[in-house]
Amino acid sequence: MNLPKDVLGLAAIFAVSGAIHLVKPEVYEPIVPKIVPARREVVLGSGVAELACAAGLLHPRTRGLAGWASAGLLLAVYPANVKMAADAQKRKSTGLKVGTLARLPLQIPMIRTALKAARG
Repeated sequence: MNLPKDVLGLAAIFAVSGAIHLVKPEVYEPIVPKIVPARREVVLGSGVAELACAAGLLHPRTRGLAGWASAGLLLAVYPANVKMAADAQKRKSTGLKVGTLARLPLQIPMIRTALKAARG
């Protein structure tokens, strides 16, 4: 299998995160915008999407489509990550504050890797 390590890493991140979305959706429900009435369903759906992206990135025949889907998914969930970081700033935990803020720019190389996979 001729799979670049960064694409494999992105697939692993999606697989772990997707599994957590399905097993413990309550972890992600607070970051779903309040205007969304079906928070649990959105969390579960995004978990399934992450697992599908992870699987698609692993196979050469589906990697291109999965790369585009992965980039789109990362862009779609970015506002939730911003909300998580903003909410964390109201808490006492310095680690949570720093971690959620540090996560935001890390999305850029993830999107870059997804686009690399999309372009083959």
